[in-house]
Amino acid sequence: MNFKHLRYFWATAHAGGVVAAGAQLHTTPQTISSQIKLLEDQLGCKLFRKSGRRLELTDQGRVALRYADEIFNLGGELSSALRERRGAARVLEFRVGVADSVAKMLAYRLLLPALQMRQPVQLQVHEGRMSELLGLIAVHRIDMVLADEALARRLSVKAFNHRLGSTGVSFYATAAVRQKLRGPFPQCLDGAPMLIHGLATQFRALLGNWFAEQPVHPRVVGEFDDGALVKEFGRSGHGVFPGPTVLEREICAQYGVEVVGRAAGLEEEFFAISIERRVTHPGVAAIMQAAREGFFHT
Repeated sequence: MNFKHLRYFWATAHAGGVVAAGAQLHTTPQTISSQIKLLEDQLGCKLFRKSGRRLELTDQGRVALRYADEIFNLGGELSSALRERRGAARVLEFRVGVADSVAKMLAYRLLLPALQMRQPVQLQVHEGRMSELLGLIAVHRIDMVLADEALARRLSVKAFNHRLGSTGVSFYATAAVRQKLRGPFPQCLDGAPMLIHGLATQFRALLGNWFAEQPVHPRVVGEFDDGALVKEFGRSGHGVFPGPTVLEREICAQYGVEVVGRAAGLEEEFFAISIERRVTHPGVAAIMQAAREGFFHT
């Protein structure tokens, strides 16, 4: 394969057109178009189709782009490795996906041990939906997914669950909101203004089951996909909100709230999902050890 042709295709796919790619590569759009045509002839398929003024990837083009990303990312790693000073410690590139349903504060605490290793680490964190992150780990674009749910066996993704631990769930509110609640916990949540996570999250399903078991029926005043927004509205006194018990001290200090009560029988589990059945990646191993022996253990 002529990698010059492949690079022109790669640049065009990311730039969205041959004009923009030509500006980046300091060559003419005509040259780029002709080189992509040669690549298409060699591969025996069309990689682009026109969509208005832009070029759009075909199905074959998306497959080719995935491989091109891997090829040129590895090329960049090769250049970096050879430029390192002789005898200098090698920097470990650690690529992590964090499910957007995982609280930012908790993700920070779980990922921190990777930066505290003796070996220098370059941590690259990508946040997204679970389905998107599983797609990235399937093609080895990331080394680990940090999630609040296990990888389902029915999915055709070759990756493995490594349980980090679990935490109870506490309910928080400002002093003003808490004073308006009536009765002991959890009965005081019945009819209380509640700020909760969106329907698409695993935690929302667990929370709904727990409400039904009590039974209490809070008055939902806000649903949010972003857990940080839940806490911001809670800080402003718009209602009670749930959060990890293991982070009680940090949540109360950062958001100026108090603990209303702790939900007996309600727990969140967290997992490191990696492509290794037996973990050898130093970053994943450091996170697992710190989570199991320290963070969740205490």
